Amino acid sequence: MGRISGVTAAETRERLLRAAADVFADRGYDGTRVADIAAAAGVSNGALYAHFDSKAKLLVAALGAHGRRLLADLLAEDPDRSITEVLLIAGRSLPHGRDVRGNLIVEALVAARRDDDVARQMRDYMGEKADWLAGLVTAGQLAGELDPALSPKALAQFCLLLAMGSELVTPDLHAVDDGEWTALLTRVVAALAPAASTVAQSTTRTSTNQTGETR
Repeated sequence: MGRISGVTAAETRERLLRAAADVFADRGYDGTRVADIAAAAGVSNGALYAHFDSKAKLLVAALGAHGRRLLADLLAEDPDRSITEVLLIAGRSLPHGRDVRGNLIVEALVAARRDDDVARQMRDYMGEKADWLAGLVTAGQLAGELDPALSPKALAQFCLLLAMGSELVTPDLHAVDDGEWTALLTRVVAALAPAASTVAQSTTRTSTNQTGETR
């Protein structure tokens, strides 16, 4: 496995991923050569290919390692946050544009339209993101925060489309008042809550399970 002398293979891989994230975000996928990333990471081309056998795989691996993970970061900061609160906080940040890491998803999405290799890698990446989000929705449904009638896959796709769109449409291309945006998101999130009848049925089932009879 190619690596820098005195540095582990895992450390070399991480160095390559950081360099790739920076170079791809700065120069774009088409404008980046493998040699550019190897040079930025301080390794040979051979060492790079020992870890990643194509530029497309390196792009998507860099996106997975150093792309934006807003929902996951919010949950990591406070595991006790409700799912609806996480969705609302994440949604509030969407109109404020992307940082350097956000450029990675833009490059990957654009490259996927022109390069079949990137498209294959991105399908796997987006599938993993959708599955993770669907799991989050399911957890919210089990906790009674989200309507169990909602399709977790559909809601996950809705969230992904909003997030991807926010990366493509930069703040200089639109103007939205933070207060108005928050008010809209609050209504959207409220609409995802269980209907009153569903909540009542759930409460009744819980009471029955605890006492053996309906109270």
